[in-house]
Amino acid sequence: MKVEQISEHIWSLKTWMLIPVHIWVVKDERGITLVDAGIPLMAKGILKTVQDLNAGSLARIVLTHGHSDHTGAINKVRQTSSIPVYAHSIEIPYLEGKLAYPRRKKAAVTVVPGLTQPLPSSNQNQLSPIGGLKPYLTPGHSPGHVVYYHEKDQVLLAGDLFTSKNGTLKKPMPMFTANMEEALQSAEIVSQLNPKRLEVCHGNCVLNPGEQIEDYRKSN
Repeated sequence: MKVEQISEHIWSLKTWMLIPVHIWVVKDERGITLVDAGIPLMAKGILKTVQDLNAGSLARIVLTHGHSDHTGAINKVRQTSSIPVYAHSIEIPYLEGKLAYPRRKKAAVTVVPGLTQPLPSSNQNQLSPIGGLKPYLTPGHSPGHVVYYHEKDQVLLAGDLFTSKNGTLKKPMPMFTANMEEALQSAEIVSQLNPKRLEVCHGNCVLNPGEQIEDYRKSN
């Protein structure tokens, strides 16, 4: 597994499963947050990275969504510490197997039922900051897909909202995307936040992605 520091507070962890799979480790003064948990074979590398950073213990796992390539290492990572796992409340019935993801024939359990907590929110139903990150609901790839923005580092951890190729934004993989039209609408979060760097699970980083949004709209 390749580990790369991509900003002051964020490390990218990458492996391959026919295509690249990225997850992220984020440190702040209260410990470390794991954004997505990849596939099972990443668990050992996750724990080693947390130890090597010497920046406190792993405090939580936050999920962009509940597909199996984003949740696979949860059980092994939590064997050493019963840390909380968070996802958007909309997503939880799908990852617990109570509902089938749109366009899937059968429901599937990707996280043990009862383990995942809803992301904290305010009285106005706005998602609250967590682990130095601000979550934003960006449905489309899945019903409760979330991206996480690190405002200080100006990095957007976008999960499967996009893929990328050679530094260019591309749409999420159609065969695994519940509602492509909704996903394309959710892409406008990039214009709203204007990050300096955007990270995707499947692909490589995109620098100054706001400069690409108009072309992205036209190409899709």
